[in-house]
Parts: sequence; structure tokens; C-alpha cells
Amino acid sequence: CPRAREMQQSLPPYEVLPAEVSMEELPRSTTVLMEESPRPPRDHLVWSLFTTLYGNFCCLGLLAIVFSVKSRDRKVLGDYSGAQSYGSTAKCLNIVALVIHIIIVVIVITVVALAIAGVLQSVHPPQYGQN
Repeated sequence: CPRAREMQQSLPPYEVLPAEVSMEELPRSTTVLMEESPRPPRDHLVWSLFTTLYGNFCCLGLLAIVFSVKSRDRKVLGDYSGAQSYGSTAKCLNIVALVIHIIIVVIVITVVALAIAGVLQSVHPPQYGQN
């Protein structure tokens, strides 16, 4: 029977107990395996609040808050995979809102700088041909 051979081969090797030693004389030990509980997934709620307050482009910050709250609810219920899914969605929305906000700030600073340079240029136009 090949199945019985596989089971015999998978067992760890044991030594035969000598006849003069009984099981009651041997020391007993107990092994306790302690596993760390999985770290709860992040919900990014604070980041979503700041995104909503400071860079809520196309309501991405509001959507990030919604997904962060859903992630927190899933975490409280013990559904860590659902909490991780909602949390990663909130993280992506926050990143997209942050990138768009940075691009808008750079464009505004560039336009203001060009406008100030243009205003200074029109106040003092270059004088060609006069010595």
C-alpha cells in the first residue's frame, strides 16, 4: 500500500525507549506556540481629513474620508481583508488628490510669477533707440 509508506516516511524518527525506563519517570514538557496577532490595516482617516480640508479637488478628499470610515468599520468588525481594501482605496485617492493639488499650486505660482514679471515689464517698458 503506497499510502501507508508515505505516512510512515512523513513521520519524524523516534527512538525506542529502553525497557528499564518508564514513561512516568521522564520529565514532561509543554510547548506553547504564541502567535502575534496580525497588525490591523491602516485606514488613513487623518490624511483623508487633511485632504478634504486643504486639497479637495473634485471631491477626492470626501471620497477618501468615506473609504477611510468604511475601512475603520471593517477593522472594528474584524474583517481585515475588507479593511485593507478600503484603506488602500482611501490611500490611492489621497495620493491622487495630493498630486493634483501640488500640480495646481505649481501652476498658480508660475502664473502669479509670470504676471508679476509682466506687470513690472509693462510699468518700465524698454526704451530702444534713446541714449
